[in-house]
Amino acid sequence: MASAAEQLARNLSFSTFSKAKELQQRILFTLGALLVYRLGTYIPVPGIDPDAYAATFETASQGITGMLNMFSGGAVERMAIFALNLIPYITASIVVQVLTSASPRLEALKKEGEAGRRKINQYTRYLAVIFCAVQGYGIAVGLEASQGVVINPGWFFRISTVITLVGGTMFLMWLGEQVTARGVGNGISLIIFAGIVATLPSAIIQTLELSRTGALPTIAVVGMLVLAIVVIGVIVFFERAQRRLLIQYPKRQVGNKMFQGDTSHLPLKLNTSGVIPVIFASSLLLMPATFTAFSTDGGQGWLQIVAALLGRGQPLYLALYAALIVFFAFFYTSIVFNPTDTADNLKRSGGFIPGIRPGERTAAHIDYVLSRITVIGAAYLTVVALIPEVLVSQLNVSTFLGGTSLLIMVTVTLDTISQIQSHLIAQQYEGLMKNSRLGGGRGTKRPGGAKR
Repeated sequence: MASAAEQLARNLSFSTFSKAKELQQRILFTLGALLVYRLGTYIPVPGIDPDAYAATFETASQGITGMLNMFSGGAVERMAIFALNLIPYITASIVVQVLTSASPRLEALKKEGEAGRRKINQYTRYLAVIFCAVQGYGIAVGLEASQGVVINPGWFFRISTVITLVGGTMFLMWLGEQVTARGVGNGISLIIFAGIVATLPSAIIQTLELSRTGALPTIAVVGMLVLAIVVIGVIVFFERAQRRLLIQYPKRQVGNKMFQGDTSHLPLKLNTSGVIPVIFASSLLLMPATFTAFSTDGGQGWLQIVAALLGRGQPLYLALYAALIVFFAFFYTSIVFNPTDTADNLKRSGGFIPGIRPGERTAAHIDYVLSRITVIGAAYLTVVALIPEVLVSQLNVSTFLGGTSLLIMVTVTLDTISQIQSHLIAQQYEGLMKNSRLGGGRGTKRPGGAKR
């Protein structure tokens, strides 16, 4: 039998959306914030010759630089104030989460509730500023090494570039938090999503131009489109897949009546970590490339070697990418889902898994099931991210057609739609409750006090 929430979801309509004023305001706020972000990707860093920089970027637009440009929504191509996007913040989040698991002090801080969470977020912001400053300085030095790009090279340009890029990333962090709190969806993910979607028209035009000039066979274009459709279908299937554990509740007696025990399910998502492992892995691989992306001389020997080894489609890049995705799939799952807490909550509510003793045995069983389905989820993320990466690197086409971009776009879209649906269901439920309360007090009194 369908639950009440499922029945409400089936009855959703445009009229329900038209009555959800709060949801409309949240959507408008989200769109406005994303518009501000897109405008910022067109504000260039001061002190750069646009023509000379465009020529330099053209020679380095393939490989890892193209992926960095994709995540920033074209800000790298224009060397805008949002060129670093949220990559330093994401990298800082990874480091802080790893330290939280390893440090008893941070672990205790995490358990303090909202106050502890705010403190950890503050540490993350401080670390993000450090990462952003280091990466910004690397970009400034790389730009100075490019012939004719910087109008007046020197420490003034380096300091102003670092301040500009740090300020741009800090503003995006604040904007993402505002979207999460006052808008719809996860603000950080939506900003990355908007950056990727912004590259879609140019990616399509570039691919069609390669096909027109004969540089890319028509059959290859058709094959990539079919592959993209297949990948999107696979992503939707795996993101919706669940492993449901049967939960039973004992019989209960109320007064002289005995009520039959209820049954429900504990849903375990096949990919509990979502798109986070792919974003984290991409961010870590993009970090060393920041120092060498715009350098055209060969003086920085070891950095040039690292950049070559971490080029898109290279064996080391693919191996590290796969290893990081698998690691973060398990790591982030362990953060967002705690089997011990779930087992304790079931025990307090009187629920149990048939054949499993409540308490530690239940926690061990949930952890056993979760670990095995996470293996499948990690394998799915790795395959979806790597196979298109290999094909795209061999065909030398747009970064947009890679599995990483498709995975981020589809996953963020599904999550945002799910949140919108939750708001609509809550709106419809509140309307039903209001009508029921009004219905209970209806009726006009007849003479003598009787209701009509």
